[in-house]
Amino acid sequence: MLVVKPVPRILTLSPDQMAEPKVMKDVAEADICYTLSLPWATSINKDASYSGLQHLAPRNMKFAFRHFLIFVLVVIVISVTEGYGQVPTPTPPDDTDAVKTFEVRLPVTVTRKKNELISGLTRGDFVVLEDGVPQEVTFFSDERSNPPVFVGVLMDTSPSTKGKLGFSKEAAKNFIYTVTRLRKDKAAFMTFDHEVTLLQDFTDKLDLLDRAVDKVNKTGSQTSLYDAVWQFSDEKLRNVPGRRVIVIITDGDDTFSRAELRDAIDIAQRTETTIFGISTKAGFLGTVPGVEAGTVKDKGDKFLTQLCEETGGQAFFTGDMLELERAFKRISEELRSQYIITYRPANQNYDGRDRKIEVRFTDGQKTKDYNIRTKSSYRAIRDSLR
Repeated sequence: MLVVKPVPRILTLSPDQMAEPKVMKDVAEADICYTLSLPWATSINKDASYSGLQHLAPRNMKFAFRHFLIFVLVVIVISVTEGYGQVPTPTPPDDTDAVKTFEVRLPVTVTRKKNELISGLTRGDFVVLEDGVPQEVTFFSDERSNPPVFVGVLMDTSPSTKGKLGFSKEAAKNFIYTVTRLRKDKAAFMTFDHEVTLLQDFTDKLDLLDRAVDKVNKTGSQTSLYDAVWQFSDEKLRNVPGRRVIVIITDGDDTFSRAELRDAIDIAQRTETTIFGISTKAGFLGTVPGVEAGTVKDKGDKFLTQLCEETGGQAFFTGDMLELERAFKRISEELRSQYIITYRPANQNYDGRDRKIEVRFTDGQKTKDYNIRTKSSYRAIRDSLR
């Protein structure tokens, strides 16, 4: 015989409703009644009096519990559905690039006709032009307020340096001693041959730099000069908080780099790095046939000159120890007497074009008496610098 059980009558009330006398009739007629005060509910049966509702168990506890779970799930689904139904406030797009301006920093060296360094000039003495258009100068500093120098000494350890490796090591040490001001400037030391090896990261501790240079005891099989410039500029100089300088001590041409000359110039300009080159090709333990000390003769010399000049630096072609010491002293003095000029390009588009830079004097007489040297161009691409 099939027995059909009656469907229980269910009533769900809030605590506020339970406080109203008129609902007692509904409670009395229901098989199960819930008082709901999320996140929990109280189940009562129809035989309960109002004053004792919360203390009594339902007549069918298993059914009540099952129904309660279903009810809670329904409430949760409704809440979630309503949440999804709302129109979310979109996260504002990252428009920082639309309002953030980029600036270009120029290390500027001023000399007389005979290469004498000139100090004591002011912000008003200079005007900056980009592609022939005057630009807004936003920052100026001189030798009294210049930021610290972070200099990387990159030493050639290719096969041709084998006979003068000791001399090159001594030269690297002497330069570090000359250029690094205690508790302000920092230096790093890297070698390049068929590999590029960082032997000492930036530090102001001369004993650590000495030890790094002393570790060099053999030469490699090729010359990766452009790769060394690329790697050091990109990995070590990109975000240092000061002036960025590379000094290359080399006696040969690049023979092994994946990067090319244009790549090395580009990364140096993008990271605002000034490059000085010291060629030891002539002199010391022998000279290269047809090359006189202190002169530019072959293709490698010309490429080294281009690398330095397009980044605002200078190449020195030394023929003996005295010339080398003069070159070191010259670079050190130049770094001390530099002017730093930062300007905000009127054209803020990252269009990838090479933009020509020119720094002039505002006074015609100074134009006749002095020379200005700085980097000559940069490529307008998005990059990450501090």
